[in-house]
Amino acid sequence: MTIPTSLDAFLADMEYPATKDDLLREAAREGLSASDCALLGDLPDQSFAARWHIRYFLARATLADALFGHPLVST
Repeated sequence: MTIPTSLDAFLADMEYPATKDDLLREAAREGLSASDCALLGDLPDQSFAARWHIRYFLARATLADALFGHPLVST
């Protein structure tokens, strides 16, 4: 998955580990677009160790959406 440049730059500047709530709070503070925030909002409620960890979940959700018509939901 190719993520928007603005979101990729945001993730590169984040301090890790970071929870989904941390990401959403900082994204709002940084003024990320609604579409970037929506991508972060689709992440599972957990802590992420690094930018690659978030990119993994975003790619996984995109693949599931393409194959099944809905993103995968982690429990």
